[in-house]
Amino acid sequence: MATSVVLFTRDLRLHDHPPLRAALDRSDAVVPLFVRDRAVGAAGFAAPNRLALLADCLRDLDSGLRDRGGRLVVRSGDLVEEVCAVAGEAEADEVHLAADVSAHAHRREELLRSALSARGCRLHVHDAVTTVLAPGSVTPASSDHFAVFTPYFRRWSERAVREPLAAPRRVRVPDGVGSEPLPARGDLTGLSPGLPTGGERDARKRLTAWLRGGIAGYADHHDDLAGDATSRLSPDLHLGALSPVELVHRARRAGGPGAEAFVRQLAWRDFHHQVLAARPHASAADYRTRHDRWRTGAAAEADAAAWRDGRTGYPVVDAAMRQLRHEGWMHNRGRLLVASFLTKTLYVDWRVGARHFLELLVDGDVANNQLNWQWVAGTGTDTRPHRVLNPTTQARRFDPGGAYVRRWVPELAGLAGRSVHEPWRLARAARAAYDAYPDPIVDLSEGLDRFRRARGRD
Repeated sequence: MATSVVLFTRDLRLHDHPPLRAALDRSDAVVPLFVRDRAVGAAGFAAPNRLALLADCLRDLDSGLRDRGGRLVVRSGDLVEEVCAVAGEAEADEVHLAADVSAHAHRREELLRSALSARGCRLHVHDAVTTVLAPGSVTPASSDHFAVFTPYFRRWSERAVREPLAAPRRVRVPDGVGSEPLPARGDLTGLSPGLPTGGERDARKRLTAWLRGGIAGYADHHDDLAGDATSRLSPDLHLGALSPVELVHRARRAGGPGAEAFVRQLAWRDFHHQVLAARPHASAADYRTRHDRWRTGAAAEADAAAWRDGRTGYPVVDAAMRQLRHEGWMHNRGRLLVASFLTKTLYVDWRVGARHFLELLVDGDVANNQLNWQWVAGTGTDTRPHRVLNPTTQARRFDPGGAYVRRWVPELAGLAGRSVHEPWRLARAARAAYDAYPDPIVDLSEGLDRFRRARGRD
């Protein structure tokens, strides 16, 4: 009896799963396997918030497999050793895996291929599982990847997207392959109190609701901080509870400017993945160096601590940072604002911010997080690397009534209208009523002058 192993990583779903479909087509039985890779924890990427959603996803995946006659096998330890052990126990001759782009994923694939080959077992790596198009499938004539989004998006939009695959009706798992107990969210501590639930079932409900009631207005309202008019599907995409391929097809069927704008954001996700696939060092080093001499020392650390705690004295920045701590998620416009404030107004290394985001974000993956941070810091692919976002101007534009700030900065809830964005401008007696909220830690003009001098643009 032919048996295959399907190694799940960041593709925790049954709908539109090419590795699972290929294994079922080629084998009589399949072992769905997830390995809790100790290398992920050793590298510092096992953040509690993401582990909580991971636990939800694994339980939901196991439930879906059991509905189809199967089950999920979970192991912990060295990924290569555990996959080889399971392949041996199942007498499998193939292992199927979704392609990924990080340096860790590349090393994992190389080691796994070598170890399986020594046992007479083949590794099949499937593209366009965690991305819409495979990284490297869309390239300019003169390079191995696009370094600017607009020409990439033009070419990306011209490419055909494969059709989504239906979830399997039946999954047969061989006897005799043991599994550890499934992890549970309740086993974890240090979680953000407002975390969403994870898993394919809930993700598909969110997707259906978004297509019915949110996507039509996305182009006009996605930057509205208080309106919260984004899809909030990024955590589901990060862990693969939803297929980006399916999202593109369903959005295009919905049609309209909102759907077009949403598909563009999925293309941005693919863009970052193809950059990281071509330049793995960009996860930790500048993609394009500006020869920054980032601030260090006690004063810089105090500023970074105030930024992390949502105590900078700039309400829109603090509101976004508090949303991150409470929900493990932040509005995209807020991400741009807080990243610009840290790297350009405070002139603190983008890696400080990227690390904090990865400690809390439920959608925090290396490609999107690191390269978005570099885009804002001006060390990445932004064609205007020295732009600085003024938090007050941005607040007036994207939170004109101040509702977002009042939601997350309750110390200022009594301030009406736009005055909530500049409490330091209140008359002395009025300001005293809100003294629980700090004054700005830096004057914006001073921060701008410092940044311009550092970049040699004064």
